[in-house]
Amino acid sequence: MMTLDTLRSPPPENEVMKKVSLYTIVGTTIFYSSLGFIGYAAFGSHAPGNVLTGFGEPFWLVDIGHISVIIHLIGAYQVFAQVVFATNKRLFTSRCSTTSIFNRTYNIRFPGMRNASFQFSLSRLLMRTIFVIFTTSVAMMFLFFNAILSILGSISFWPITVYFPVKMHMIQAKIKKGTPTWTVLYVLSFVCFVVSLAAIVGSVADISHTLRHAKIFHIELKL
Repeated sequence: MMTLDTLRSPPPENEVMKKVSLYTIVGTTIFYSSLGFIGYAAFGSHAPGNVLTGFGEPFWLVDIGHISVIIHLIGAYQVFAQVVFATNKRLFTSRCSTTSIFNRTYNIRFPGMRNASFQFSLSRLLMRTIFVIFTTSVAMMFLFFNAILSILGSISFWPITVYFPVKMHMIQAKIKKGTPTWTVLYVLSFVCFVVSLAAIVGSVADISHTLRHAKIFHIELKL
């Protein structure tokens, strides 16, 4: 919705968003599918969760891949963490006045630079730092990140990505029950539901297997 509000018309915003959504879904599907196919073709059923860890050479190409992942995660972390940061700010604002030492905004001006300043508050500085330290510590403690990510993705995939969008489309398009379109959409939703269940079972089995040999803050690199 926020992206939709920034679009200019003509052409109509809904038409632009349909094209953007289509291009995004196609591009993402091609990228992740090719990554999965390449990993399976190279390593078979022993493909690691992080495909880059399976390649040793050429070193410069693998390093570029790792740097790209870091850049991607930094940006993604900022986007997804904004929800937590906004909730934290709302809670502090409701419980403390804006003039308190925690919510007061401080300005730091840089010498020799006009209209250049850095604004911060103690609540944002402390709570965001604590949040980053906490999430980083949890990630370092639980080294089966791929399994956890798989189970979270499996749980959220069917209801968020399939069921609700399909249901909204059927209501908006007024698709009648029993028609071929209605049947195809429900079969698609059911198949995706079964795939999600299978992915959840596999993720739980992976976590159970990893817990037998995992050690906190310890990782083994296979060279």
